[in-house]
Amino acid sequence: MKKRILNILHNFGLEATAITDDAHFVKDLGFDSLDLVDMMMQLEQEFNIAIPDEDYPRITSMNSLMQYLQEQQSVPA
Repeated sequence: MKKRILNILHNFGLEATAITDDAHFVKDLGFDSLDLVDMMMQLEQEFNIAIPDEDYPRITSMNSLMQYLQEQQSVPA
């Protein structure tokens, strides 16, 4: 899962070494609101899930993103 996320983040010009588990998308990686929406759309395609807009505030860092994706994959469709 983490490798798939890193591949998406690489599309934003980020090197894997800059992305730690605690890396905050806005504060540490320099994402703006459009980057976040774009990332969410790419994650939805990659993991074949829907991420509701109201869940965006929960997803602020690599840790929270991985936790969110694990929760979504354990929820039956």
